[in-house]
Amino acid sequence: MLVHDGKSEIADVLVADGKIVSIAPSIEAGADDRVIDCRGLVVMSGLVDLHVHLREPGFSAKETIATGTAAAAHGGFTMVCSMPNLNPAPDNMGNLQQQLDIISKDAVVKVLPYATITRERYGREVVDFKALAPFVAGFTDDGSGVQNDNIMLEAMQQAKECGAIIAAHCEVNELLKGGYIHQGEYASAHGHKGICSESEWKQIERDIALAEQVGCRYHVCHISTKESVALIREAKSRGVKITCETGPHYLTMCDMDIKEEGRFKMNPPIRSAADRDALVAGLQDGTIDVVATDHAPHTAEEKSRGLAGSAMGVVGLETSFAVIYSRLVKEGVITLEKAVEVMAESPRKIFNLGGGLHEGECADIAVFDLNSEFDVDPATFLSKGRSTPFEGWHLWGECCLTMVDGRIVYEK
Repeated sequence: MLVHDGKSEIADVLVADGKIVSIAPSIEAGADDRVIDCRGLVVMSGLVDLHVHLREPGFSAKETIATGTAAAAHGGFTMVCSMPNLNPAPDNMGNLQQQLDIISKDAVVKVLPYATITRERYGREVVDFKALAPFVAGFTDDGSGVQNDNIMLEAMQQAKECGAIIAAHCEVNELLKGGYIHQGEYASAHGHKGICSESEWKQIERDIALAEQVGCRYHVCHISTKESVALIREAKSRGVKITCETGPHYLTMCDMDIKEEGRFKMNPPIRSAADRDALVAGLQDGTIDVVATDHAPHTAEEKSRGLAGSAMGVVGLETSFAVIYSRLVKEGVITLEKAVEVMAESPRKIFNLGGGLHEGECADIAVFDLNSEFDVDPATFLSKGRSTPFEGWHLWGECCLTMVDGRIVYEK
């Protein structure tokens, strides 16, 4: 079964020279053709993850472009957009080129990096958008919110001039107060320092006003609060050029699900049940455009220090589709077609990435067995990162095959 463009159909797909040549009810195979029998399986556009940390250059103990893209292929992703929390930071062409060179040598799926919004992600000086824009997915200081209003205004003006996207990590530093999990029921009961919801939504509120003033394209990374959903929904209704993403863990967990382990620590944190429910509603009504993993691997040692001491970030590339399918699609919260939309089709449209399951497009294809059940075991991951809040979950929906430009890059 093929799933694309919001519909499902039974069809054959002919791939040749890296392209999708034909999609038809029945295609006669040539004598020399390889036939891949996908009866009983689901064929879809290769998944696209707009928010992935590949950690190279600079932090290859955590992940490399080779291991991160192998993990992406294992999860059915054919393209990922890599975050700029690197050393050196991709804030000029020389630094960016170091990353592009490794990508061209080692990546097994397509990788489109982000550039930083400001020099070294310090929030003080805006980079040269015009020079970097042709080579990147967009601009983000992910891991840090841009604190200065005038700096963000200047960045948005540059983005508007060159048609680029600002992808904002929204966080007001002065509201953090040393917190490291959600300021809610679990933190209160267990004596942890909390991160208030306002630290996220207050900066989104500011950025919406600036984006509306400038008229630039503005994308909000990893939203986690009910207030963020409401602000974005209202801004969209006014015609602001705003899109947003959230992650599988925010859609399927709340703070009362976490345990005293580093694998439950990420930024923004898993929040309350009310926040989770608002995010799900935002996914259903189209306020939330994209599900992205924020795949953020660390070493085992860095994640072994409990909630207070562990590094922020969890991995997600190899569980993302199965979590969404098992907890949202199978339970009737969203349709399979909606899952494919937010994980494959919308990212392409918003970031003008091209592709998709259409004749003439690159053969970037994922095949899933929705009846295949498995328990999440980090030891089976191809990523160097092993820290996942989904460890031990029983899931459905295994990736059987991933194809990039007609080449099989993962096959079960």
